[in-house]
Amino acid sequence: MPPPAPTPDPTMAQLAPALPRRLLVTGGAGFIGSAFVRSLLAAPDPPQVTVLDKLTYAGNPANLAPVAEHPRYRFVRGDICEVAVVTALAGEADCIVNFAAETHVDRSILEPGGFIQTDVFGTWVLLEAARQHGHRRFLQVSTDEVYGDIAAPARSTEDDPLRPRSPYSASKVGGEMQCWAYHETFGVPVLVTRGSNTYGPYQYPEKIVPLFITNALDDRPLPIYGDGDAVRDYLHVDDHARGIAHVLAQGEPGRAYNLGQGDQPIDGLTVARTVLGLTGRPPELIQHVADRPGHDRRYALDTARAQALGWHPQTQFAAGMAATVAWYREHRPWWEPIKSGAFWDFYQRNYRPRPLASA
Repeated sequence: MPPPAPTPDPTMAQLAPALPRRLLVTGGAGFIGSAFVRSLLAAPDPPQVTVLDKLTYAGNPANLAPVAEHPRYRFVRGDICEVAVVTALAGEADCIVNFAAETHVDRSILEPGGFIQTDVFGTWVLLEAARQHGHRRFLQVSTDEVYGDIAAPARSTEDDPLRPRSPYSASKVGGEMQCWAYHETFGVPVLVTRGSNTYGPYQYPEKIVPLFITNALDDRPLPIYGDGDAVRDYLHVDDHARGIAHVLAQGEPGRAYNLGQGDQPIDGLTVARTVLGLTGRPPELIQHVADRPGHDRRYALDTARAQALGWHPQTQFAAGMAATVAWYREHRPWWEPIKSGAFWDFYQRNYRPRPLASA
């Protein structure tokens, strides 16, 4: 039985006429990229979408199965660092939306070199292709982690200095700097979105929300760094995808846009307790481990600039988490094969060497 087609999003339908008509979406088989592609192609009269994805461990063709037969969709397997591949595909598009990136802080601590290659050099390859072909838009998907941690009650604005504190966030800043340079020097119409921690269906289970959910469903411990009081601004993936579409359609080139839930940030211990409550598992599954090196304690975003475009997140954390837990419970065939082999090699490298503390 084919997977169900994505549900049309009224907001995306309204934005579709203002979007470029031929999109090259890099990293479109990943978590946020695939949500963007699915929602885009569910709109009436959608643009032509070509997805370029290397299909590393976090890129999954199953994420795009609901649109695999869509007449305006095409998939190309390839690396954004391959100049010839990118240049050829960019020649068939009038816009690039770049989701392609190495994204996990823990992996960047273990193996930082790949992050520089993809997030900095790969972004340059894309920008150069967009410049050569005179693209209408170039949207770089970045992260709130570029700001570093911020003390309460302040919120990061787009004009704040960037203070990356991990190899991952530093690589994302490097990609952004390439974007701003190409905008100022060559006039490439660059837009940047800086999204907060995102959760929802199809997320690779190394990140906190799907890791906790799938571990709880299997009665495995939920590993929490330190005391669990590092806070994040959790944004549902559908709201994130919708925000990117707003910026692509209506944003002003040369500007960055924060995309976050905007409510009180939520700490890791609250995430764990929420998951345990929704899965009916005991609190004894919470397992404190030694903190991550250089762990940012708090992220919080001021999203007024994106809201001025008409974007507002629609999914509250409680409802979003309930729906997300239900999705993972119902989609074991999607995530169970992932949590084997190479995944557990990473898991053991990342958590086993850390001495456990009492829960």
